[in-house]
Amino acid sequence: MGLLSSLRLVNDTRPAPESHAQIRAEYAVPISYSSNWVGEYQQAPISRTAALAVPSVSRCRNIVINIIAPLEYCMYRATDDVKLEAPLWLRQPDYRQPRAATMAATLDSLIFYDVAYWEVLETYTADGRPARFGFVDPTRVSPKLNKSQSEVLSYRVDGAERPQNGNGSLITFQGLNGGGVLARGGRTIQAALDLEKAVALTANTPIPSGIIKNNGADLPEDQIAGLLATWRNARQNKSTAYLTQNLSFEPTQFSPEDLSWNAARQYFATEISRLMNLPAHYLSADINSSDVYSNIQDERRQLVDISLIGYITAIESRLSMDDICPRGQYVRAEINESFLRSDPMTRLNVLEKMLTLNLITVEQARVMEDLAPSEGSQATYL
Repeated sequence: MGLLSSLRLVNDTRPAPESHAQIRAEYAVPISYSSNWVGEYQQAPISRTAALAVPSVSRCRNIVINIIAPLEYCMYRATDDVKLEAPLWLRQPDYRQPRAATMAATLDSLIFYDVAYWEVLETYTADGRPARFGFVDPTRVSPKLNKSQSEVLSYRVDGAERPQNGNGSLITFQGLNGGGVLARGGRTIQAALDLEKAVALTANTPIPSGIIKNNGADLPEDQIAGLLATWRNARQNKSTAYLTQNLSFEPTQFSPEDLSWNAARQYFATEISRLMNLPAHYLSADINSSDVYSNIQDERRQLVDISLIGYITAIESRLSMDDICPRGQYVRAEINESFLRSDPMTRLNVLEKMLTLNLITVEQARVMEDLAPSEGSQATYL
Protein backbone atom coordinates (compact mmCIF):
# COMPACT_ATOMS: atom_id res chain seq x y z
CA MET A 1 0.00 0.00 0.00
CA GLY A 2 1.29 3.45 -0.82
CA LEU A 3 0.38 6.38 1.36
CA LEU A 4 0.46 9.72 -0.37
CA SER A 5 -0.36 12.03 2.49
CA SER A 6 1.76 13.34 5.32
CA LEU A 7 -0.06 12.79 8.63
CA ARG A 8 0.92 13.17 12.24
CA LEU A 9 -1.52 11.18 14.36
CA VAL A 10 -1.18 10.66 18.09
CA ASN A 11 -2.58 9.18 21.24
CA ASP A 12 -1.95 12.26 23.35
CA THR A 13 -1.27 11.27 26.95
CA ARG A 14 -0.72 14.84 28.14
CA PRO A 15 -2.79 17.55 26.39
CA ALA A 16 -0.90 20.59 25.21
CA PRO A 17 -1.87 23.98 26.65
CA GLU A 18 -4.53 25.77 24.63
CA SER A 19 -2.11 28.59 23.85
CA HIS A 20 0.19 26.18 22.00
CA ALA A 21 -0.24 25.56 18.32
CA GLN A 22 -1.66 22.18 17.35
CA ILE A 23 0.97 20.97 14.91
CA ARG A 24 -0.43 18.86 12.07
CA ALA A 25 0.88 17.83 8.68
CA GLU A 26 -2.25 17.50 6.57
CA TYR A 27 -0.97 19.52 3.62
CA ALA A 28 -2.59 17.17 1.08
CA VAL A 29 -5.69 15.04 0.96
CA PRO A 30 -4.77 11.73 2.67
CA ILE A 31 -5.16 9.23 -0.14
CA SER A 32 -4.48 5.52 -0.05
CA TYR A 33 -4.32 2.99 -2.84
CA SER A 34 -3.88 -0.76 -2.77
CA SER A 35 -3.28 -3.13 -5.66
CA ASN A 36 -1.31 -6.30 -6.28
CA TRP A 37 -1.75 -6.00 -10.02
CA VAL A 38 0.65 -4.63 -12.59
CA GLY A 39 -1.35 -4.57 -15.81
CA GLU A 40 -2.75 -8.10 -16.00
CA TYR A 41 0.12 -9.63 -14.03
CA GLN A 42 -0.61 -10.33 -10.38
CA GLN A 43 2.22 -9.89 -7.94
CA ALA A 44 2.73 -12.59 -5.32
CA PRO A 45 2.99 -11.46 -1.68
CA ILE A 46 6.36 -12.07 -0.06
CA SER A 47 7.80 -11.22 3.34
CA ARG A 48 10.78 -9.01 4.04
CA THR A 49 12.62 -11.90 5.71
CA ALA A 50 12.16 -14.08 2.63
CA ALA A 51 13.26 -11.26 0.31
CA LEU A 52 16.48 -10.71 2.28
CA ALA A 53 17.32 -14.39 1.81
CA VAL A 54 18.05 -13.52 -1.84
CA PRO A 55 21.68 -12.29 -1.96
CA SER A 56 20.97 -9.68 -4.65
CA VAL A 57 18.13 -8.12 -2.62
CA SER A 58 20.28 -8.02 0.50
CA ARG A 59 23.15 -6.45 -1.47
CA CYS A 60 20.93 -3.71 -2.93
CA ARG A 61 19.42 -2.95 0.46
CA ASN A 62 22.85 -2.71 2.12
CA ILE A 63 24.24 -0.43 -0.59
CA VAL A 64 21.44 2.10 -0.11
CA ILE A 65 21.52 2.00 3.69
CA ASN A 66 25.30 1.98 4.13
CA ILE A 67 25.61 5.14 2.02
CA ILE A 68 22.66 7.19 3.31
CA ALA A 69 22.24 6.14 6.97
CA PRO A 70 25.64 7.41 8.21
CA LEU A 71 25.18 10.85 6.59
CA GLU A 72 25.09 13.94 8.77
CA TYR A 73 21.82 15.90 8.62
CA CYS A 74 22.08 19.65 9.16
CA MET A 75 19.70 22.57 9.58
CA TYR A 76 19.88 25.59 7.22
CA ARG A 77 18.20 28.96 7.01
CA ALA A 78 16.11 29.17 3.84
CA THR A 79 16.71 32.87 3.10
CA ASP A 80 20.50 32.71 2.77
CA ASP A 81 21.38 28.99 3.17
CA VAL A 82 23.37 29.67 6.33
CA LYS A 83 24.10 26.54 8.34
CA LEU A 84 22.47 26.63 11.78
CA GLU A 85 23.06 24.63 14.93
CA ALA A 86 21.29 21.30 14.59
CA PRO A 87 18.59 20.64 17.20
CA LEU A 88 18.80 17.62 19.44
CA TRP A 89 16.17 15.63 17.51
CA LEU A 90 18.23 16.01 14.32
CA ARG A 91 21.51 14.97 15.95
CA GLN A 92 19.93 11.97 17.66
CA PRO A 93 16.22 11.43 16.88
CA ASP A 94 15.89 8.49 19.29
CA TYR A 95 17.69 8.77 22.64
CA ARG A 96 17.88 4.95 22.80
CA GLN A 97 20.14 4.48 19.78
CA PRO A 98 22.52 6.34 17.43
CA ARG A 99 21.08 8.41 14.60
CA ALA A 100 22.54 6.05 11.99
CA ALA A 101 20.54 3.15 13.45
CA THR A 102 17.29 5.13 13.30
CA MET A 103 18.00 6.22 9.73
CA ALA A 104 18.90 2.65 8.72
CA ALA A 105 15.53 1.38 9.97
CA THR A 106 13.76 4.26 8.22
CA LEU A 107 15.49 3.55 4.91
CA ASP A 108 14.82 -0.18 5.22
CA SER A 109 11.11 0.59 5.62
CA LEU A 110 11.12 2.94 2.62
CA ILE A 111 12.84 0.29 0.48
CA PHE A 112 10.52 -2.60 1.29
CA TYR A 113 7.23 -0.82 2.09
CA ASP A 114 7.62 2.66 0.49
CA VAL A 115 6.58 4.27 3.78
CA ALA A 116 8.20 4.74 7.20
CA TYR A 117 6.83 5.85 10.57
CA TRP A 118 8.33 7.73 13.49
CA GLU A 119 6.56 8.09 16.82
CA VAL A 120 6.83 11.38 18.72
CA LEU A 121 8.35 10.62 22.12
CA GLU A 122 8.90 14.16 23.41
CA THR A 123 7.73 17.65 22.41
CA TYR A 124 8.98 21.19 23.01
CA THR A 125 6.81 23.11 25.47
CA ALA A 126 7.28 26.36 23.55
CA ASP A 127 5.54 25.38 20.31
CA GLY A 128 4.53 21.72 20.60
CA ARG A 129 6.92 20.57 17.90
CA PRO A 130 8.55 17.14 18.30
CA ALA A 131 11.79 16.95 20.30
CA ARG A 132 12.45 13.17 20.18
CA PHE A 133 11.31 10.34 17.95
CA GLY A 134 11.25 6.56 17.84
CA PHE A 135 11.04 4.35 14.77
CA VAL A 136 7.87 2.23 14.42
CA ASP A 137 7.93 -0.99 12.40
CA PRO A 138 5.49 -0.55 9.48
CA THR A 139 4.05 -4.03 10.04
CA ARG A 140 2.62 -2.74 13.35
CA VAL A 141 0.83 0.15 11.63
CA SER A 142 -2.52 -0.14 9.83
CA PRO A 143 -4.54 2.67 8.22
CA LYS A 144 -8.19 3.34 8.94
CA LEU A 145 -9.85 4.11 5.59
CA ASN A 146 -13.08 5.83 4.63
CA LYS A 147 -16.10 3.92 3.31
CA SER A 148 -14.88 4.04 -0.29
CA GLN A 149 -11.42 2.79 0.77
CA SER A 150 -9.83 5.79 -0.97
CA GLU A 151 -8.66 8.01 1.92
CA VAL A 152 -6.73 7.42 5.12
CA LEU A 153 -8.65 8.79 8.07
CA SER A 154 -6.20 7.78 10.78
CA TYR A 155 -3.60 5.17 11.70
CA ARG A 156 -3.59 2.36 14.24
CA VAL A 157 -0.50 0.97 15.95
CA ASP A 158 -0.94 -2.57 17.27
CA GLY A 159 -4.67 -2.06 16.81
CA ALA A 160 -4.84 1.14 18.91
CA GLU A 161 -5.92 4.24 17.01
CA ARG A 162 -3.72 7.33 17.26
CA PRO A 163 -5.12 10.88 17.47
CA GLN A 164 -3.35 13.78 15.84
CA ASN A 165 -0.84 15.61 18.02
CA GLY A 166 1.44 15.44 21.03
CA ASN A 167 3.46 12.62 22.48
CA GLY A 168 2.74 9.25 20.89
CA SER A 169 1.70 10.68 17.52
CA LEU A 170 3.08 9.42 14.22
CA ILE A 171 4.80 11.19 11.38
CA THR A 172 5.01 9.39 8.04
CA PHE A 173 7.79 9.38 5.47
CA GLN A 174 6.28 8.79 2.03
CA GLY A 175 8.38 6.93 -0.53
CA LEU A 176 8.72 8.10 -4.13
CA ASN A 177 8.93 4.71 -5.87
CA GLY A 178 5.25 3.94 -6.40
CA GLY A 179 5.21 1.07 -3.90
CA GLY A 180 7.72 -0.93 -1.92
CA VAL A 181 9.90 -3.68 -3.31
CA LEU A 182 7.77 -6.37 -1.64
CA ALA A 183 4.65 -5.11 -3.41
CA ARG A 184 6.23 -4.42 -6.80
CA GLY A 185 8.56 -7.39 -7.14
CA GLY A 186 7.04 -10.29 -5.25
CA ARG A 187 7.09 -12.74 -8.16
CA THR A 188 10.61 -11.81 -9.23
CA ILE A 189 11.96 -12.25 -5.70
CA GLN A 190 10.06 -15.52 -5.25
CA ALA A 191 11.49 -16.85 -8.51
CA ALA A 192 15.00 -15.95 -7.32
CA LEU A 193 14.27 -17.76 -4.05
CA ASP A 194 13.10 -20.84 -5.94
CA LEU A 195 16.36 -20.78 -7.90
CA GLU A 196 18.40 -20.66 -4.67
CA LYS A 197 16.41 -23.60 -3.30
CA ALA A 198 17.04 -25.59 -6.48
CA VAL A 199 20.77 -24.87 -6.32
CA ALA A 200 20.87 -25.88 -2.64
CA LEU A 201 19.01 -29.11 -3.41
CA THR A 202 21.51 -29.95 -6.16
CA ALA A 203 24.42 -29.23 -3.82
CA ASN A 204 22.93 -31.48 -1.13
CA THR A 205 22.45 -34.36 -3.58
CA PRO A 206 25.64 -34.48 -5.68
CA ILE A 207 24.98 -38.12 -6.64
CA PRO A 208 22.62 -38.00 -9.63
CA SER A 209 19.23 -39.62 -9.36
CA GLY A 210 18.21 -42.20 -11.93
CA ILE A 211 16.75 -45.64 -12.60
CA ILE A 212 18.10 -49.20 -12.26
CA LYS A 213 17.36 -51.15 -15.40
CA ASN A 214 17.09 -54.96 -15.35
CA ASN A 215 18.34 -56.49 -18.61
CA GLY A 216 17.59 -60.07 -17.55
CA ALA A 217 14.69 -61.98 -16.04
CA ASP A 218 12.20 -60.12 -13.90
CA LEU A 219 12.87 -60.19 -10.16
CA PRO A 220 10.26 -60.77 -7.46
CA GLU A 221 8.96 -57.74 -5.54
CA ASP A 222 10.86 -58.50 -2.34
CA GLN A 223 14.19 -58.75 -4.18
CA ILE A 224 13.48 -55.48 -6.03
CA ALA A 225 12.70 -53.74 -2.75
CA GLY A 226 15.87 -55.07 -1.15
CA LEU A 227 17.99 -54.07 -4.16
CA LEU A 228 16.65 -50.50 -4.14
CA ALA A 229 17.14 -50.17 -0.37
CA THR A 230 20.74 -51.38 -0.64
CA TRP A 231 21.42 -48.98 -3.54
CA ARG A 232 19.83 -46.04 -1.71
CA ASN A 233 21.82 -46.74 1.45
CA ALA A 234 25.10 -46.91 -0.52
CA ARG A 235 24.31 -43.62 -2.25
CA GLN A 236 23.44 -41.85 1.02
CA ASN A 237 26.64 -43.06 2.66
CA LYS A 238 28.62 -42.17 -0.47
CA SER A 239 30.05 -45.71 -0.57
CA THR A 240 30.59 -47.95 -3.57
CA ALA A 241 27.47 -49.71 -4.84
CA TYR A 242 27.50 -53.01 -6.76
CA LEU A 243 25.28 -54.12 -9.63
CA THR A 244 25.27 -57.49 -11.44
CA GLN A 245 25.82 -57.73 -15.19
CA ASN A 246 22.06 -57.86 -15.77
CA LEU A 247 21.51 -54.53 -13.98
CA SER A 248 22.55 -51.07 -15.14
CA PHE A 249 22.15 -47.56 -13.71
CA GLU A 250 20.87 -44.77 -15.96
CA PRO A 251 21.11 -41.24 -14.46
CA THR A 252 18.15 -38.95 -15.10
CA GLN A 253 19.33 -35.77 -13.35
CA PHE A 254 20.66 -32.88 -15.41
CA SER A 255 24.11 -31.50 -14.64
CA PRO A 256 24.48 -27.93 -13.31
CA GLU A 257 25.83 -26.94 -16.73
CA ASP A 258 22.72 -28.33 -18.39
CA LEU A 259 20.50 -26.44 -15.94
CA SER A 260 22.42 -23.13 -16.48
CA TRP A 261 22.38 -22.17 -12.81
CA ASN A 262 24.99 -19.42 -13.28
CA ALA A 263 23.13 -17.85 -16.21
CA ALA A 264 19.88 -17.94 -14.25
CA ARG A 265 21.54 -16.29 -11.25
CA GLN A 266 22.96 -13.54 -13.46
CA TYR A 267 19.52 -12.99 -14.97
CA PHE A 268 17.78 -12.62 -11.61
CA ALA A 269 20.58 -10.40 -10.28
CA THR A 270 19.98 -8.10 -13.25
CA GLU A 271 16.19 -8.14 -12.72
CA ILE A 272 16.54 -7.37 -9.01
CA SER A 273 18.95 -4.51 -9.75
CA ARG A 274 16.25 -3.06 -12.04
CA LEU A 275 13.58 -3.67 -9.42
CA MET A 276 15.61 -1.83 -6.77
CA ASN A 277 16.84 0.86 -9.19
CA LEU A 278 20.56 0.17 -8.84
CA PRO A 279 23.13 -0.27 -11.63
CA ALA A 280 23.61 -3.97 -12.40
CA HIS A 281 27.39 -3.87 -12.04
CA TYR A 282 26.99 -3.23 -8.28
CA LEU A 283 25.64 -6.79 -8.10
CA SER A 284 28.29 -8.19 -10.46
CA ALA A 285 25.47 -8.78 -12.93
CA ASP A 286 27.33 -8.42 -16.23
CA ILE A 287 24.45 -9.15 -18.64
CA ASN A 288 24.35 -6.36 -21.24
CA SER A 289 26.49 -4.19 -18.98
CA SER A 290 27.90 -1.19 -20.79
CA ASP A 291 28.30 1.41 -18.04
CA VAL A 292 31.40 3.53 -18.53
CA TYR A 293 32.64 6.10 -16.01
CA SER A 294 35.62 8.37 -16.30
CA ASN A 295 36.41 8.12 -12.56
CA ILE A 296 34.98 7.10 -9.21
CA GLN A 297 33.42 10.54 -8.66
CA ASP A 298 31.38 10.24 -11.85
CA GLU A 299 30.23 6.77 -10.82
CA ARG A 300 29.18 7.96 -7.37
CA ARG A 301 27.37 10.99 -8.76
CA GLN A 302 25.53 8.73 -11.18
CA LEU A 303 24.51 6.44 -8.33
CA VAL A 304 23.16 9.33 -6.26
CA ASP A 305 21.32 10.99 -9.15
CA ILE A 306 19.65 7.81 -10.40
CA SER A 307 19.23 5.56 -7.36
CA LEU A 308 19.66 7.35 -4.02
CA ILE A 309 18.12 10.78 -4.50
CA GLY A 310 14.57 9.51 -3.97
CA TYR A 311 15.33 8.16 -0.49
CA ILE A 312 17.32 11.26 0.49
CA THR A 313 14.53 13.55 -0.71
CA ALA A 314 11.85 11.58 1.17
CA ILE A 315 13.72 12.11 4.46
CA GLU A 316 14.88 15.70 3.86
CA SER A 317 11.50 16.99 2.70
CA ARG A 318 9.55 15.37 5.55
CA LEU A 319 11.87 16.65 8.26
CA SER A 320 11.76 20.13 6.67
CA MET A 321 7.96 20.46 6.95
CA ASP A 322 6.57 23.15 9.24
CA ASP A 323 5.16 20.74 11.83
CA ILE A 324 8.74 19.62 12.65
CA CYS A 325 11.11 22.33 11.43
CA PRO A 326 10.60 26.01 12.36
CA ARG A 327 9.29 27.98 9.39
CA GLY A 328 12.08 29.41 7.25
CA GLN A 329 14.46 26.54 8.01
CA TYR A 330 15.10 23.24 6.26
CA VAL A 331 17.02 19.98 6.71
CA ARG A 332 19.66 18.76 4.30
CA ALA A 333 21.73 15.58 4.16
CA GLU A 334 25.43 16.37 3.83
CA ILE A 335 26.14 13.85 1.08
CA ASN A 336 28.32 16.31 -0.83
CA GLU A 337 30.62 16.52 2.19
CA SER A 338 31.06 12.75 2.52
CA PHE A 339 30.11 10.28 -0.20
CA LEU A 340 30.51 12.79 -3.04
CA ARG A 341 33.51 14.58 -1.55
CA SER A 342 36.18 15.01 -4.21
CA ASP A 343 39.81 13.97 -3.79
CA PRO A 344 42.14 16.25 -1.78
CA MET A 345 44.08 17.57 -4.78
CA THR A 346 40.92 18.60 -6.62
CA ARG A 347 39.58 20.36 -3.52
CA LEU A 348 42.87 22.22 -2.99
CA ASN A 349 42.87 23.43 -6.60
CA VAL A 350 39.32 24.74 -6.20
CA LEU A 351 40.15 26.44 -2.91
CA GLU A 352 43.24 28.04 -4.43
CA LYS A 353 41.21 29.56 -7.26
CA MET A 354 38.51 30.78 -4.86
CA LEU A 355 41.15 32.40 -2.66
CA THR A 356 42.80 34.02 -5.67
CA LEU A 357 39.46 35.52 -6.73
CA ASN A 358 38.77 36.71 -3.16
CA LEU A 359 35.61 34.62 -3.01
CA ILE A 360 36.53 33.15 0.39
CA THR A 361 38.96 33.85 3.19
CA VAL A 362 41.70 31.56 4.49
CA GLU A 363 39.62 30.86 7.61
CA GLN A 364 36.62 29.95 5.46
CA ALA A 365 38.82 27.63 3.45
CA ARG A 366 39.99 25.97 6.68
CA VAL A 367 36.38 25.46 7.72
CA MET A 368 35.56 23.94 4.33
CA GLU A 369 38.35 21.41 4.87
CA ASP A 370 37.23 20.66 8.45
CA LEU A 371 40.39 22.24 9.85
CA ALA A 372 40.46 24.11 13.14
CA PRO A 373 40.79 27.92 12.83
CA SER A 374 44.33 29.19 13.22
CA GLU A 375 45.06 30.53 16.67
CA GLY A 376 44.23 34.22 17.03
CA SER A 377 43.19 34.49 13.42
CA GLN A 378 40.65 36.94 12.05
CA ALA A 379 38.49 36.69 8.97
CA THR A 380 40.57 38.61 6.44
CA TYR A 381 40.04 38.52 2.66
CA LEU A 382 43.17 38.09 0.57
